[in-house]
Amino acid sequence: MAVFNQKSVLDMIKEFRKNWRALCNSERTTVCGADSMLLALQLSMAENNKQHSGEFTVSLSDVLLTWKYLLHEKLNLPVENMDMTDHYEDIRKIYDDFLKNSNMLDLIDVYQKCRALTSNCENYNTISPVQLLARKIIFSYLNLLVNSKNDLAVAYILNIPDRGLGREAFTDLKHAAREKQMSIFLVATSFIRTIELGGKGYAPPPSDPLRTHVKGLSNFINFIDKLDEILGEIPNPSVAGGQILSVIKMQLIKGQNSRDPFYKAIEEVAQDLDLRINNIINSQEGVVAVSTTDISPARPKSHAINHGTAYCGRDTVKALLVLLDEEAANAPTKNKAELLYDEENTIHHHGTSILTLFRGYKFICWKINSWNKFWKCSPGQK
Repeated sequence: MAVFNQKSVLDMIKEFRKNWRALCNSERTTVCGADSMLLALQLSMAENNKQHSGEFTVSLSDVLLTWKYLLHEKLNLPVENMDMTDHYEDIRKIYDDFLKNSNMLDLIDVYQKCRALTSNCENYNTISPVQLLARKIIFSYLNLLVNSKNDLAVAYILNIPDRGLGREAFTDLKHAAREKQMSIFLVATSFIRTIELGGKGYAPPPSDPLRTHVKGLSNFINFIDKLDEILGEIPNPSVAGGQILSVIKMQLIKGQNSRDPFYKAIEEVAQDLDLRINNIINSQEGVVAVSTTDISPARPKSHAINHGTAYCGRDTVKALLVLLDEEAANAPTKNKAELLYDEENTIHHHGTSILTLFRGYKFICWKINSWNKFWKCSPGQK
């Protein structure tokens, strides 16, 4: 069985971070790990099916078959004897455009840019559904904090905890994002800022569909603002990272029974990530200080980093990026069906499947342009 060496992937990603100016357009570009690659592919295939047959849906077996072909093709491995999904080129374009618009690069893109990855590997990672959910939620909050263009992260956490922002709210946000050619989070932020600060002369018209969701969107944006304040006001990355995780944890378990598996999973994940952030900071002590010497100390704290975070939050952002890179370097979860679920009766803890949320939205209008060697992928494996 093929195995996957996470350390090799992390070394590659670290090299990518060191040379980000030459390899990507933004310091905040995040890496799309294996699980997110699968989700992006599922959404791209569903969008392609909608364009050709009118149905925004796709079978799990077709996703896994195309996943295997995609990995081989992207790595320039032989594909002559492999089955190829209909309209594969269209699917590939939708997939690439989705990642570009979300300010993400998938692991193979990073590999192709760095040209430095060994082929040693580890066993597959199996995780319970509730643990998988807890990890995805917390990592999505951290991802959005670092990369505000990440629509996949917004889809995961917009209504977790329950803010009354279900499928209808997400659909209205998607349509507004398409019209304004902006990310979903930026559309939501702009709308709430206009409501709160714009006054009557600049207020959105009563006919604006987002007005129906003002309460929930305000709750969501104000919560992200709270996390961003911690990021920008606490210069110590260890303290800032711990507080960010604590605030996210308290938001997620508020009102929950302490014996609930979701409650326990959130606490365990938050505790683990807090430890990992401290380990990252301790292992890189002194490196972060050196890396910021190109920024004049005369600049005020309000100096923005990528128009997002105050100057003193830069070290915390770097620590969070390392944490997100580590997550992206993980092998895909073995139970892929849990990741790609679409049945309406399998909604996880206030959540709706990603495929359901994106149903009805035209990816191509966002105006965005064998991994077998490392991971074993077969249609029968879930």
